[in-house]
This record gives sequence, C-alpha cells and structure tokens, in this order.
Amino acid sequence: MPRRPRTAQDRLVDRPDHALVGIVRIPVHLTSPYRAIGRRVLGATAALALSVLLVYVDRGGYRDANGDGMTLLDCVYYATVSLSTTGYGDIAPFTPSARLVNVLVITPLRVMFLIVLVGTTLEVLTERSRQAFKIQRWRHKVRAHTVVVGYGTKGRSAVAAMLGDGVEPERIVVVDTDQQVLDAASALGLVTVHGSATRSDVLRLAGASGATSVVVATNRDDTAVLVTLTARELAPTATIVVSVREAENVHLLKQSGADSVVISSETAGRLLGIATTTPSVVEMMEDLLTPDAGFAITEREVEREEVGGSPRHLADIVLGVVRAGVLNRVDAPEVDALEPGDRLLYIRHVSA
Repeated sequence: MPRRPRTAQDRLVDRPDHALVGIVRIPVHLTSPYRAIGRRVLGATAALALSVLLVYVDRGGYRDANGDGMTLLDCVYYATVSLSTTGYGDIAPFTPSARLVNVLVITPLRVMFLIVLVGTTLEVLTERSRQAFKIQRWRHKVRAHTVVVGYGTKGRSAVAAMLGDGVEPERIVVVDTDQQVLDAASALGLVTVHGSATRSDVLRLAGASGATSVVVATNRDDTAVLVTLTARELAPTATIVVSVREAENVHLLKQSGADSVVISSETAGRLLGIATTTPSVVEMMEDLLTPDAGFAITEREVEREEVGGSPRHLADIVLGVVRAGVLNRVDAPEVDALEPGDRLLYIRHVSA
C-alpha cells in the first residue's frame, strides 16, 4: 500500500500553539494544593464583599418580600444567593437567624461543593490555555539555546554539566520519546518536546534552527547518525556534539556534520582499565569533569595583559590554547606567545 504523502497538517511546526499542548511542555512553578484552594476561597470572598458593598450602597433600590428596607444582613443574603446561582425559590429564609445560618454555613458548604465539582475542570482548561500562551511566547523568543536529544543517562549527565556551568534551565530544550523522562526534565525547569528527533519537524519545533549547540545522546548509533544529519541540515552553524558506542561509527558522524564525537564505550573502558592500577587518577578525572565542586576544566578568553606571554607562565594551570578554532597543547611551539583572540583551557577551583 503506497504511503500517504505528509501534508502541512502533519507538520508539527504548522500546528497552532494550542494543538502543541502535550507535545511541547513549558515548565511551571508548582504550588501547594492548599494554597491554590486558599486563593480560590479568597477570590470568592472578595467578590462577595464587593457585591455586598454595591448592594448596600444602593440599598434604597431593593425591597424584600415583606416590603421592608434592606439591612446590611439583607444585602449580604442577597449577594450570597445571587453569586452562588441559588436564586429565589418557593422556600426562603426570612428570619435573621435563618439568614445568618444560610450565610455562615449553607453558602460556604455550597462554595466548597462548587470548588470540588467545577474547580478541577476549570483548572485543566486554565492550564491548557496557560500552556498554549507559554508555548506561543517561547516559540517567538527561543534563540541561542541548546537542544539535547535523548534524556537517558548520557543526556542527563550532559544537562547536569551544563547547569553546573551556569547555563539557565530555560536555555535547554530536551527532545525524547519517553514521557516519563520528559517529566523528570520538566521538573528541573527544562523545556521539553515529545517526539522523535529523527523527524525534521520535531527538531524544528525544538528550535534547532536557532540553537547554538545540539547534543545528540541517543541509545543507538544509527539513530545518532540520522539525528545528526537532520540537525546539520536545519542548523548549519550550530555546534553538534554526538555520543556513540562504537569507534567505527565516528567517521559516519563526522561525515554527517558532527563537530565533536564522544565514544562512550571506549572512554568508559579506558577509565575502568586505569582504575585497576591508579584509581586516584580516575577520581581526579571525575572531579575535573564535575563542575559543581572541586576542580573543573573550563575555557576563557585571553586577557589584555596576558597577550605576548607564554601560557605556561600564567597563574592558572593552562592545558591548551584554542587559536582560530584549532586546539593546541600548552607546550606546542605555535602558541608559545599568546595572541589576541586566543582562548585558554584551564583548571579552575569551584567552591562547594
């Protein structure tokens, strides 16, 4: 059976914002349910007080069934039965005590019933509208962010490293097909997109065309190749970093447009081998790769007073110099004298 050609309605980027609720999720600040109910009760009380005030100011225009003038209690009673949609029935309290009981006991119970019955539905509708508005605003302003494809062990570690380096959570967009891991990412304040990153419209929805970097941390190497090809087509200038399991697939990722390829299996294997003889070396390397505390490898521009000097004579422990996009070791003769525009890879101390 021939495949049906994809229409414009199938493309996620062409859908209206309200149709993307559930696919794109913008983090929201969760509040206590008691606080949410308290706000509703306060709002209802404020509305009731305003209604009582309006009726009391114009009490000369109201009469009860007995033709008497309106007292303050009458105004409260009238506002109460009006706002609670009770209206006037064939049985109505007419003594002050009965009306007081209606105001203090019956009406609060009726309001609580309305909150339980209608509150959840209104909250869902309000949340969908709020999410649609957030999605619309986010799609118009998202630029210079990082797209992380895959939020498994490698993706979570990559996000943790970026957050440790000071990247704002709203500058990270996670793409995955597992809703549970997306919920975990959203709990950290990250924007999430539910879908397969092998589809170009999913990456477009994640704003890949305006991203400065794309991290591909999928579980399969063939998937990583396809995602890299799609990402490079959408983002020609973005830095694409890919994780693969097998070294034999590195050249495929390079040809697909990856700027940097990390071989997860070989890197882990080397660390395991080193740990058998010098476990302290592995511990130090873990410390260098963890930006939260201890030591960390970072990058900065050469300062004006450092130009012309040797990177080996600086106060910082310099590991390498990036010049014209090329990384040179600190002892390379090409970078023995620092030039304007150079960037230093050095070890810095991070306070806990």
